[in-house]
Amino acid sequence: MGTRDCSLACHLTPRCGALAILLCLCAIFVLPKAARGADLAQTIERIKPSVVGIGSFLKIRSPSIQFVGTGFAVADGRHVITNAHVIAKPLDATKMEILIVLVSKDGEPQPREAELLATDNEHDLALLKINGEPLPALKLGDSAGVREGQTLAFTGFPIGMVLGFHPATHRGMVAAITPVALPGITAKQLTARTISRLRDSAYRVFQLDGTAYPGNSGSPLYDPADGTVYGIINAVFVQGTREAAISRPSGITYAIPSRHIRELLQRGKVAGFE
Repeated sequence: MGTRDCSLACHLTPRCGALAILLCLCAIFVLPKAARGADLAQTIERIKPSVVGIGSFLKIRSPSIQFVGTGFAVADGRHVITNAHVIAKPLDATKMEILIVLVSKDGEPQPREAELLATDNEHDLALLKINGEPLPALKLGDSAGVREGQTLAFTGFPIGMVLGFHPATHRGMVAAITPVALPGITAKQLTARTISRLRDSAYRVFQLDGTAYPGNSGSPLYDPADGTVYGIINAVFVQGTREAAISRPSGITYAIPSRHIRELLQRGKVAGFE
């Protein structure tokens, strides 16, 4: 600040000084909030073309196309990441049922046959490959940098076909970074595998306070500002029956950190995801 600036500052009246402080507070608290909303709106527009529905096609079935989960494009745009449990149901090969992803073509769902390349059941991940024009690939970030209290967004297909091919976006704060296995209520529920998971501090998941639904499985969890993916939605804490996830959602959702996605891509020798 030069001499003239100092002189002007010294001659500010108390009223002007109070006004200047108020303007500063508005710049700090109001403008960034509006900017964050604008960032998310723009990010959603960039994210949606990369988000796909995961399902199957069976010609003799009505409807012939069914999708039950979500996935998203990575690497070269011809590779798709989803949850292993989304594609766990065996296909009926005798009736020529095939695995498909639904991509958006001018806002309408377009089915593409998909090939299952690899699964990571421990981290509930599956890697698919599709043919045709590549989709816009999402950037994978370093999930080690995610902190509790950070707000992230996820886009997918809640309740799958019930709401149609219309990707919806939810926001959630990282409420906790917790072991993947929840402690059992009784000793009988503490299996050897559960205890092993609880002891494995390297395998932790993001607990979110955002509400997801079964069809959201496989949704990318990303930074609202720039769309960098830090995880993938994989589970909803269900109270009572599975139907309760729709009628009485708990508001507790879990996501697998992106580090495990990167590891799966590396094992599958997929290039171009850095």
